[in-house]
Amino acid sequence: IPELWESNPSDHPRASTIFLSKSQTDVREKRKSNHLNHVSPGQLTKKYSSCSTIFLDDSTVSQPNLRTTVKCVTLAIYYHIKNRDANRSLDIFDERSHPLTREKVPEEYFKHDPEHKFIYRFVRTLFSAAQLTAECAIVTLVYLERLLTYAEIDICPTNWKRIVLGAILLASKVWDDQAVWNVDYCQILKDITVEDMNEMERHFLELLQFNINVPASVYAKYYFDLRSLADDNNLNFLFAPLSKERAQNLEAISRLCEDKDLCRAAMRRSFSADNFIGIQRSKAILS
Repeated sequence: IPELWESNPSDHPRASTIFLSKSQTDVREKRKSNHLNHVSPGQLTKKYSSCSTIFLDDSTVSQPNLRTTVKCVTLAIYYHIKNRDANRSLDIFDERSHPLTREKVPEEYFKHDPEHKFIYRFVRTLFSAAQLTAECAIVTLVYLERLLTYAEIDICPTNWKRIVLGAILLASKVWDDQAVWNVDYCQILKDITVEDMNEMERHFLELLQFNINVPASVYAKYYFDLRSLADDNNLNFLFAPLSKERAQNLEAISRLCEDKDLCRAAMRRSFSADNFIGIQRSKAILS
């Protein structure tokens, strides 16, 4: 639906990301609190370049830092849950109807929003065990926001794990060169069946109207908005002095990128003819 795509940040590069707007209420409250309490910034933790030393972080659009990116993506999910509009959901994502563990989960668990560190541990475990990339984490967030918009649902305590898992399943198949099969995730989440995963993935794809394309401009927007989110929440990217070896590598990359065809080959994951992740699209088929 063209009208929907125009206003959907996961489809259109000029539409604002949902997670960043949902985080602004908390950011404004923090700034207001700091101002009222006259909190001093204290010792600066950021490194700044000087005449003698140049500092660069190790995260770029084409090669984001994995740990920081996963932290930022899970923080975006946290704000989605914390500042949701309602509790609209679908049975396929409801953890009470489709539990991820055989252990009985108390009803009280579903009445409280999960903390950021809890969401981070859940996602980090999946990414570590399946050896997924930072780029995959960004695409996961794109699919998550696309699902919430297309299906007109909210991510909340009862469904966040299954929605995040479904987005990771799809992103890992579309993005990574060596996709992880659904049965592999059953080795990580030992109490879930491959049939349940297949059904959830099928519903996820149908709700996305099988739109798994992520344009380069949309991916870049999510990357930079995640960096803004990190800055607002003092999640600093790792900085290191510019070494002679790294300077030479950067110079070599710059020379390579003067030729657009060579640049495209050097960053094979970054661009195809007209979309960002057309390379492994066939792997989005169900297991």
